[in-house]
Amino acid sequence: MISSQYTPDLCIRDAKTRIVLLVIDGLGGLPHPDTDRTELQTASIPNLDALAARSSCGLLSPLGPGFTPGSGPAHLALFGYDPWTSHIGRGALSALGLGQDFVPGDVAARLNFCTVDGDGLVTDRRAGRIPTETCEQLCKILADISIDGVQVCVAPEMEYRAAVVFRGEGLADGVSDSDPQVTDHAPLPLRATSPADERMVSVAEEFLRQAGQLLAAQSPANMVLIRGFGGYPKLMTMQDAYGLDPVGIAGYPMYRGVARAVGMSTPETSYDLASETGLLTRLWSDSAADFFYVHVKKTDSAGEDGNFDLKVELLEDADTYLPAITDLNPDVLIVTGDHSTPSTMGSHSWHGVPVAIASNRSLSMPASTFDERSCAGGTLGHQSSASLMALALSHAGRMSKFGA
Repeated sequence: MISSQYTPDLCIRDAKTRIVLLVIDGLGGLPHPDTDRTELQTASIPNLDALAARSSCGLLSPLGPGFTPGSGPAHLALFGYDPWTSHIGRGALSALGLGQDFVPGDVAARLNFCTVDGDGLVTDRRAGRIPTETCEQLCKILADISIDGVQVCVAPEMEYRAAVVFRGEGLADGVSDSDPQVTDHAPLPLRATSPADERMVSVAEEFLRQAGQLLAAQSPANMVLIRGFGGYPKLMTMQDAYGLDPVGIAGYPMYRGVARAVGMSTPETSYDLASETGLLTRLWSDSAADFFYVHVKKTDSAGEDGNFDLKVELLEDADTYLPAITDLNPDVLIVTGDHSTPSTMGSHSWHGVPVAIASNRSLSMPASTFDERSCAGGTLGHQSSASLMALALSHAGRMSKFGA
């Protein structure tokens, strides 16, 4: 069930209830081989466990069984959009989140500063997770890139990530990625998906050629990978789909971008959960917003780095901020992730993502704890992420009956 396709005619648009969606990035995991316990099962998370005990719980599948999602489509699914037909290139989301000059007709792409060896093989896809300050300096170096007939604007995002916006005649976003997604491989050649995309391929290849020359003397970030080509998105807003006044609270630019793509306002906030929950508390009192998306990033990074213990620590840290949200007494509080990032795999995965929906309309199982195995037996069962918004609206008393 794709929420945004079916809810516009059923939403109760004058409802006064308020919803909070807390997304802990890369939430789900797999058991550690020594303990047979996942990160969530290992962590001491009394507040999340207490929430689960009074919630409707289950597992979410972002794309469908067996399909591993990127962050963009996984978030679009959470917001009720079909992730297969509403796909937005990661570069477009980054450009939106950074507030770059990005308009219809432009093409944006995500950049990863990386390390290549003397043979041109990628030895580190993230250049050692260089600090954001280094990324800013490297983007200034790339500002010297000049391509005939095309304006190029590079902006730092965070750590090793940046975004580039191309503006010119005849540009299209049907271009494959250069990121091989593994080390000890050369960057992949760019491919056009249709003849209309050939000019963009030529432009991107020239960009990469010049970037390689400009970065050759740098260490450890001596090259860039380019991925996630995307044009300016055109989606139904959450206001039109659900009758909501939504706010996105995310310190990380890409997630501000996906929030903006679906019509959320995105006030500035820092990267840490203390700042994000502080902003939520202020907006709760000072704004008329009725849907609040709050994003936690660092758990995903720990999973991608294969650091089981750090992911456990970050889950425990996130748990300490949950009372700041529950004290607001939202009509509906949802805690879930966009996807699973098991530390044992060091990457996103297709595994189900725990979800808890707390409201006075929830059907709970009091013995529940907030982890993969417990949620698998919850009253929600296994649902598609794209069904979550319909569930959120129903739990908030914002959906009318379908049919006589």
